[in-house]
Amino acid sequence: MSKRTILIFLVVLCCSAFVAVPTRSSDDERLRVTGTFVGIGGRYSGRTTPFTLIVRSLTAPNQVRELNEALAQGGQDGLLKSLSKMEAGRIQIGTGIGLPANAIIADPWTDGGTKLTVFYERNLRFFELRYGTRSEDYRVGYAEIFLDRNGRGEGTLIPAARVRLKDGNTWEVEDFGVFPARLLGLRASGQIVPR
Repeated sequence: MSKRTILIFLVVLCCSAFVAVPTRSSDDERLRVTGTFVGIGGRYSGRTTPFTLIVRSLTAPNQVRELNEALAQGGQDGLLKSLSKMEAGRIQIGTGIGLPANAIIADPWTDGGTKLTVFYERNLRFFELRYGTRSEDYRVGYAEIFLDRNGRGEGTLIPAARVRLKDGNTWEVEDFGVFPARLLGLRASGQIVPR
């Protein structure tokens, strides 16, 4: 084979690889919540950065029961195993692409508002794994977002949390840091699809 034939083959191979990659369109986006992430303590202390939650689907009641059973039987490891099989949207802190939001649970809130509870698997950093830091036990990210009927609100976010089951069906979320981060100036666009 000549060099030209090999080059043409490589170009065709690269082009077909780009065509074969499935992309997720914004058509399946149901709700987008944007605002400002304000760090209160720890490594995010004093930092503000953009925050975005993209909701593609809400976690169904049977999935919530599955997560509860996984937490009861296997603790946080069981919860993480079940969470890893779910994807309800995407959570972005800053301008990066963010992480999959594994579970997004919507509940009614006062005066026609909505409370969104978000669970996601956080990325562990290399030094946490290498040195076995205490933060390695806090492998879940957690957010509570309170929206009024006009789609405006605020919330809190715990970037590193540990989840336990208390009294059979109450989830206790422990923050690795001293204070959870605040989510301010939240605005929702789109519609919350009922479960």
